[in-house]
Amino acid sequence: MEWTMTANAPGQVCLMQGNEAIVRGAVEAGIHFAASYPGSPSSQVLGMLGKIARERGFYAEWSTNEVCALQACIGASLANGRALCVVKQNGLLCTADALHCAAQHGVKGGLVIVSSDDPSAHSSTNEFDSRWQALSAGIPLLEPTTMQEAKDMIPYAFRLSEEVGQVVLVRVTTRVCHGRGNVVLGELPEKPRALERVREWDRMVCVCYNHGPALQKLETLRQRFEASPCNHYQGPEDPKKLIIAGGTGRLYGQEALRRLGKDQETGFLALGTLWPLPEDYILKRLRAAEEVLILEEVDPFLERAVQALAGREGLQIKFLGRDNALPAVGELDPDVVTAAICRLTGAALPERKPAGELDPDVVTAAICRLTGAALPERKPAGELELPVREMSFCAGCPHRATFYLLKRAMRQEKHPGVVVGDIGCYFMAGQSAGQYAYQVCNCMGSGINVAEGLGQLTNYGLDQKVVTMCGDSTFFHTILPGLVNAAYHNANMLLIVLDNSATAMTGFQPHPGTGLTAMGDRVKAMDIPRILDAVGCKVETADPFDVEEAEKTLRRLLDEPGMNVLIMRQPCATLKAKERSKKPVRVYVDQDVCLGDGCGCDKYCSRVWGCPGNTWDFQKNKALIDPVACVGCGVCAKLCPSGAIKVEESPQILREEEMQGSQGRDVPAAADPAAKGGAEA
Repeated sequence: MEWTMTANAPGQVCLMQGNEAIVRGAVEAGIHFAASYPGSPSSQVLGMLGKIARERGFYAEWSTNEVCALQACIGASLANGRALCVVKQNGLLCTADALHCAAQHGVKGGLVIVSSDDPSAHSSTNEFDSRWQALSAGIPLLEPTTMQEAKDMIPYAFRLSEEVGQVVLVRVTTRVCHGRGNVVLGELPEKPRALERVREWDRMVCVCYNHGPALQKLETLRQRFEASPCNHYQGPEDPKKLIIAGGTGRLYGQEALRRLGKDQETGFLALGTLWPLPEDYILKRLRAAEEVLILEEVDPFLERAVQALAGREGLQIKFLGRDNALPAVGELDPDVVTAAICRLTGAALPERKPAGELDPDVVTAAICRLTGAALPERKPAGELELPVREMSFCAGCPHRATFYLLKRAMRQEKHPGVVVGDIGCYFMAGQSAGQYAYQVCNCMGSGINVAEGLGQLTNYGLDQKVVTMCGDSTFFHTILPGLVNAAYHNANMLLIVLDNSATAMTGFQPHPGTGLTAMGDRVKAMDIPRILDAVGCKVETADPFDVEEAEKTLRRLLDEPGMNVLIMRQPCATLKAKERSKKPVRVYVDQDVCLGDGCGCDKYCSRVWGCPGNTWDFQKNKALIDPVACVGCGVCAKLCPSGAIKVEESPQILREEEMQGSQGRDVPAAADPAAKGGAEA
């Protein structure tokens, strides 16, 4: 795939994921600078840019947080560099101050922000719609639908940014980021254009008198969008029924119209420039319309804007959209869009399967006819009961052990404490995966500030222990200012840093504590204990897999007044599994010792502990370890009351791992798994 990103092969057709298409577009645009903080669904964009940065002569970094990323891009723009900032919807909210100020002072070199939204929150805690930020800041908004548009809109956005002197927001969604489609490659620049020295009277300063010029830029953009190649119309010249679509709604809508046979009589307006609206372009079709359906994700952003335009012009139009014909939450799908178009056009809702095509219901009916069995009752599609599968920590995840210890300690306190969560893999502690440990979890980096407020109230009558936690990546992202505040005011609280040596939730991207950059350089890792010590915190470190000692340390710190920090340090199990060819131990259940239902633990290992490696043998009614899922952490053996779970060490493998040493050290060739044809070769 790296060849596809850097090949100068204009006209070549390649199958690309949406994130890959964005990368290719950035390379074709000749960027100088790229920055991001990892967040699904667009984490792969900066990861790929980092791999090809040196080859293409630009700089790429995983920034400490999204504010750092955007402000660094603003700096690159001042030197006439083209800068790409990649965030997800939550990250764009983090940048609000910097974004609004940048919109007011403008840019010199092109500055494009790619914001990836996550309708239905597949990999998020929410489905915020980032398009409102373009409206609020007064910057142009583009939204691609296809992989080809995802590539082509990036160079277009950079040209637009430089022609008008404004930040440009390109909004994509999960289905675009992770979908695949054919992309025709464009020509690559031989090298990025030369940077320019910042001159004495170059100005990118946010002052009030720039507000007027910023509004004028918006009007200039509106006029440009009237003839933008990003907008398309098909259908009758004066449509009575009109569909206006942005993003993935466009594909679903076009497919449904063809399927219903209504594509010749229904107008279809596909918009790629969503703000500012190309008003004359829209009004040309809107003036004849009697009913309009608007397809978009997630909020009625486009719907509200078009309604306002119609109202201003005095048009009497019935609007269908997120307020009535479509679900108010969640992403669109072909069935939902088809039903809405049937409502618009009066077409009959089609059968779910084309005539003559077999499906499970057809086959079941035929077998019942053959055997004489009664036809089972069929529930409507919306009433089908699907098995619920909660999110869970990976097998051997150190967070599972940490929350087990925390919950046990809290339950044995005279007045059970309050646990404040944060955002990362450990967000799942609000569910059964983490023993339902959390009472509150706001946004990323908020945990320490919420806990500080509660901790101060312990001096005014609140009789509870206050605990919060963060991951090692979140520690650098937004915890540090709150940490300074909590330490400065000596809040009565315990901060637990879950140090698993990775930004595990989004794909193991490096952070300042890992000693690795996006471009693969080894640098000096930031030492979390030394940072905490410098701030003035009392710091201790424990291994959550050493259950007995970790619990003693945790209980002692809970009883100490003031601001305390416990670092729970154990590398991510998935990361460790990638670094070795074999498991260091074998964990298994001695079923002769296991008491099954007769044990007072009530199947704790498989029912409550929740590790994917712990299962149940229903034939023998005994506990069982899945040898494929188990990573060999052995924590469950320390919790089994009957001692039925055994850990069998492999001295040879342990010796090999000792020879390899810690991550980042030189590995002797004889101990390198790749050199021996191991799984990592």
